[in-house]
Amino acid sequence: MKACGIITEYNPLHNGHIHHIKEARRISGCDVLIAVMSGNFVQRGEPAICDKWTRAKEAIAQGCDLIIELPLPYAIQSAQQFAYGAVETLKLAQVEDLVFGSETNDLGVLQKIAALDSDGFRDLMKEGLSPVKAYEMIFGRFYANDILGIHYLKALQGSTITPHTIKRIGNYHDNTLTAAQKQIVSATALRTALANKEDISAFSPMQITPHPSLEAYYPLIRYLLLSMPASSLNTYALMDEGIEAWLCKQAKEHAKWDTFLSACICKRYTASRIKRTLLHLLLQMQRGSYPIDHLRVLAFNAKGKAWLKQLKGKTAIAVKFAQLPVAYRRLYEKSAYLYAYPEVVANDSVKKEWQSAQFLTNE
Repeated sequence: MKACGIITEYNPLHNGHIHHIKEARRISGCDVLIAVMSGNFVQRGEPAICDKWTRAKEAIAQGCDLIIELPLPYAIQSAQQFAYGAVETLKLAQVEDLVFGSETNDLGVLQKIAALDSDGFRDLMKEGLSPVKAYEMIFGRFYANDILGIHYLKALQGSTITPHTIKRIGNYHDNTLTAAQKQIVSATALRTALANKEDISAFSPMQITPHPSLEAYYPLIRYLLLSMPASSLNTYALMDEGIEAWLCKQAKEHAKWDTFLSACICKRYTASRIKRTLLHLLLQMQRGSYPIDHLRVLAFNAKGKAWLKQLKGKTAIAVKFAQLPVAYRRLYEKSAYLYAYPEVVANDSVKKEWQSAQFLTNE
């Protein structure tokens, strides 16, 4: 059997993702398609539009065979760390190919950039530029999928996994649905439509009530920022280079989320960087390393089950919550309670966290 990997969030899963699934199968000729997927919190620094179990179930229905959770410490990190965590997870899953979306769809160019020394990139960030601006200064304008792709290729260096790109379809910056658009639109547009209670059935198979955004957590965020000493705040991951003082200053001046976030955004800190930092605060995630030494399975079908059986004895596999390493169990317990914080979801997501992986069919 041959396995191909894809890296996903499905926030929510839409027609563009279904195209990606089909193309990954076609390009790789795989027997098993394995998706590494973010859990209840995603890379843009927000709670996922719906819980990871629901999204994993839909992914199996749309053609994936095995859904593995991207470890939370890497899911809510910068593109570099997100890519590293995802690729390391796919290495553990022993895939032979990785297929990812790209705006340029020029693998050769992306590989050349990935091979370049990154000292200049780090120096620009030290001067206060955001990662996206630093990339523009060095390499010219690149969009989100290409930047992620460059980091995937960096993480793949020295591995036997073969990368492939597919052309990303649709406009990444669309934030509304219009009649003139085709059936592939951005996840941003779908999240906006769901928040406005619009019908998204032409664009996505998922019909869901969206989880509240990070705005719902602002009273708690503000309390923590204004009540905790700086010596405690700066022990958390991403609380560095003085961002804790900056966040506290803005929290003191702004009682509403929108004005707080707008005030926090600057040349050094993007909205996503700020929100990821706040998630680390809410999760009380200390600095330190989280080894990628296991696969947490969220859902699988018969082909996925056969692949897991093939991996048994070679890779630590957690199909049940109790099989997770202790440090990860503690972290996922906290994340489950945090995801359930808004009253609208009550304790449902907490109960789900302790369930075993879902065995599903594609029918």
